[in-house]
Amino acid sequence: MRLRLRGGTNVRLAGRPAGGIDVAGDAASLYLPLASRRLRFSDLRIRDGQAVRPGEVLAVDPSHFGVPLLAPRGGAVRVGAVEGHVLIENAARAEAVQAPEGEKRERLVRLGAWPFIEDAHTGGVPDPASEPRAVVVSTLRLEPFGARGDALLAGRLEVLERGLEHLQSLLEYQPTYLVVPEAESALAEEIHETLRGHAWLEVVTVPLTYPFDHPALLARRLGLMAGAGGPVWALRVEGVLAVERALGAGLPVTERVVALGGPAIASPRHVEAPVGYPLEAFLADVTGGSEAARVVNGGALTGQTVPASQRGLDAECAGLTVLAEPRERELLGFTRPGWSRQSYSRCFVSALRRSFDEPIEASLRGEKRACVACGACETVCPANLFPHLIHKALYRQDLDEAERLRVDLCLGCGLCAYVCPSKLELHREFVEAQEALRAEHAAAAEAREAPA
Repeated sequence: MRLRLRGGTNVRLAGRPAGGIDVAGDAASLYLPLASRRLRFSDLRIRDGQAVRPGEVLAVDPSHFGVPLLAPRGGAVRVGAVEGHVLIENAARAEAVQAPEGEKRERLVRLGAWPFIEDAHTGGVPDPASEPRAVVVSTLRLEPFGARGDALLAGRLEVLERGLEHLQSLLEYQPTYLVVPEAESALAEEIHETLRGHAWLEVVTVPLTYPFDHPALLARRLGLMAGAGGPVWALRVEGVLAVERALGAGLPVTERVVALGGPAIASPRHVEAPVGYPLEAFLADVTGGSEAARVVNGGALTGQTVPASQRGLDAECAGLTVLAEPRERELLGFTRPGWSRQSYSRCFVSALRRSFDEPIEASLRGEKRACVACGACETVCPANLFPHLIHKALYRQDLDEAERLRVDLCLGCGLCAYVCPSKLELHREFVEAQEALRAEHAAAAEAREAPA
């Protein structure tokens, strides 16, 4: 099946990680953050000074079905020594604690694989007791930079196949869609050949254009709309591999493959490391020194700046994008012809060049200006929205009008802000509007259910 999609564009950013996967060296101490993008491990299950083995539960997130934070190495734990972290001292490899036999979904939770599954429409952690309408598995990661499917799958297609079979065993009759690139490549051919004959699996092809790998967009185009008949589970390659490790080998999932990329990295690459691995070790080859760089957890368009207080790799990180911080303001930057700058509107002289990777910095390159109604945001929007009109409604603080314009359908891909010549923070505006609408609807529902 080939999906028909609109909008989108490719973001050419210097610092694309190489395809292989390096293994991080051993670290004497691991710093496990008690918070990540979605999870908050507030219920500690260990005491200060306790000796733990790999796979042992350190803390759980009570608001997300008891998803655990697992010890990736053995050692002595320190609680409170580093604020917001559990510290494992004298970290050493040892035999992992295996989970006892039991119901498969419970094992995925206990072994740390469940957070790799997300609700395609909300991005949240789905209820393990829920029955999905379908499962969407993407082999693509198109935002710069996250752990790429082709790097993760090199020599591991049989593991992918077993993981998909384990996923199917969790379902009854629901379909599984495998999303692969619409391109001729040896890997794509191998995937088709390896998975030939699985009647329950439907292969879907999409162009290599960002954000055509977005779970919500894929679900909508497959006719799996939000709020109609249960959740849609979404996974990427690392999620399928985590499912196979948990259900096939019965082992805890405590390692992450992280794409370390961006213009400020001397050797962009993929690195396999345990959760809690010291960030300073990841950033040892930052050009110009880490104090002159901005480290982003996730992609350059949608990631969040890593707080200065974070010491180790968090439990959900799939990529660290490092951008140089400009030390000086560019004098008369607006007069520069832009030979080394990309422009969606092709207004720079770089339009005369072939496509190239831009060594972008962590700056807006100019002061913010008012919307000029150029329509570029509308052209790239994969959700078929009118971002400039939504922006104007929000500028007037008219949340009802923004809702009428369907800001709730925004994917949060960040392309509108990327192509905006005025550098409006559309991505942030729309995410905040969605949060406000959810809070407003929740309050209204609570009021309706309250006794008279």
